[in-house]
Amino acid sequence: MIDLHTHSTMSDGSLTPQELIAYGSELGIKVMALTDHDTTDGLVAASDAAKNAGIIFIPGTELTISWPCGEFHLLGLGLNIGNISNRLNDLTAALKKDRLQRNLQIIEKMQKDGFDVNYEEVASLAGTECVGRPHFAQYFVSKGIVKNRQQAFDRYIARGRPYYVEKSGCSLDEAIVAIKESGGLPVLAHPLSLYVAWGKMQGTLAELKERGIAGIEAWHPGAREADCRRLEALGKEMGFVVTAGSDFHGKAVRKDRFMGYTAGRIEIADRFYFENLAPALAKADL
Repeated sequence: MIDLHTHSTMSDGSLTPQELIAYGSELGIKVMALTDHDTTDGLVAASDAAKNAGIIFIPGTELTISWPCGEFHLLGLGLNIGNISNRLNDLTAALKKDRLQRNLQIIEKMQKDGFDVNYEEVASLAGTECVGRPHFAQYFVSKGIVKNRQQAFDRYIARGRPYYVEKSGCSLDEAIVAIKESGGLPVLAHPLSLYVAWGKMQGTLAELKERGIAGIEAWHPGAREADCRRLEALGKEMGFVVTAGSDFHGKAVRKDRFMGYTAGRIEIADRFYFENLAPALAKADL
């Protein structure tokens, strides 16, 4: 079993990097990437834990990209932990600052509506510096306002809801360069989140390939199995490295996502690493 897309408490996951690796080891995971949102902070701890567990570790990140529609996330897979570029460090620092400003705007909106809430209270629920909407959702749950996180998103913090604030992203071209400078491979995460119609998908992917994106995450639990197969076929036809992941955030977070499994609850095949990603990373190191 492998997994090329997971999250820890360094972003919005519920397990520490060490706990994440330990859980993967329990499940029999042999290859794992840690791809926390807009940070590389957990990579050293995860790498050390993976060595002890006998897991092949893929250092990564998932950068938020500024894009006119939908949601654009760019995975950087195979980063050189000992040589993260200044550019990538600067990007993640800027994204962290933007996230704080967004969170404060959400707090302000809630306070105007009469909620007795402050940022420190929400941050305490997160247990990490990377506070995001899942932690606001947890706030609503902890106060008994909603029954679960999904209900909180649906009522309060999803796009179009009263406390939604648009997130900032970084430049795609700069992010691609930053990942490559750090020894990584730029991979488009969950392409269907771009909200691009199938009739325009190939053209969009061709443009992204021209700009330097080397891979696409064709398999993701947020997509239908049939669409994933279609994306994989299209990716191979266009010369992309094709990857797959669970986008696992923890046992109690996003309960529809399971480490080592992707769309359709299908076990992630080892070909996505050994036949697809590993050769591309080896070539990038030459």
